Amino acid sequence: MIKLYGLKNCDTCRKAIKTLTSAGIDHKAIDVRADGVSKTQLMGWSKIVGWEKLLNTRSTTWRGLPETDKTNLNEKKAVALMAEYPALMKRPLVEKTSKQVFVGWTKDTQDAIIG
Repeated sequence: MIKLYGLKNCDTCRKAIKTLTSAGIDHKAIDVRADGVSKTQLMGWSKIVGWEKLLNTRSTTWRGLPETDKTNLNEKKAVALMAEYPALMKRPLVEKTSKQVFVGWTKDTQDAIIG
């Protein structure tokens, strides 16, 4: 089963869910704000896709952080921030398998999942 991590009020996440449903693909949508996401999950995804790709530095949540949180970033600090503020995670994050993870709902992601 494909797991889609995102926010219930995110237009892109809703679009991804609608596409998966229309394609008849078994999936589970997980709202990272309501359901949470663990540091362990975030660290695992970070190892697969890179923390730079996983961290959404264009979000309103990011802009609202103090400058001290935004400076001297590394994987450990970025993962801790995303664990504390799940909206900092780029979305949707689609987990096809524990080793196959996609960030964002791009054509490449859709082709890899839907075929």
